[in-house]
Amino acid sequence: MKIKTNSIEDTKKLARVFAKYLGPEGAFITMFGDIGAGKTAFVRLVLEALGVKEKITSPSFVILNEYKVENLSSKPGAMPVYHFDLYRLENEGLDTIKEELREYSRPGVLTFVEWADFGSCELPYNRLNIRVLYNGSDFDDTRFYSFEPIGGHYSVLTAKMLDMLKKEGLA
Repeated sequence: MKIKTNSIEDTKKLARVFAKYLGPEGAFITMFGDIGAGKTAFVRLVLEALGVKEKITSPSFVILNEYKVENLSSKPGAMPVYHFDLYRLENEGLDTIKEELREYSRPGVLTFVEWADFGSCELPYNRLNIRVLYNGSDFDDTRFYSFEPIGGHYSVLTAKMLDMLKKEGLA
């Protein structure tokens, strides 16, 4: 599924629709795209749409940020949200977080992994790949989002999203 957004408002709509279809089973979302494409911005907009009240920042220098989402969990308490950025890790650094990547791909957890191409050998089979492309201009908010479901759950999620995005005028 490919979606073009022409403005930050379009991107907010896309993030709200995406957030709407995330459920208590959680999700493992891998993000791909060049520096400045908008990976972190999209994650921030999704988490804001889910009601995260904390300041949502790029985990570039800390590798992992943790948040909580109250309205997704089917169990008492909040669903944990993990936001990884693998950009600064080399092979040795990736070895240190392999277990975390596996742990954070379990049901009931929402995980975003930016620069997932650096950890491709450790990614779970069931996941949603999101690729963000842009033309490189600081004065153009146009973005191209490609959603690639890997596994049945994510195929259903993207099909539902597509119907809603059509209604929103984004597809």
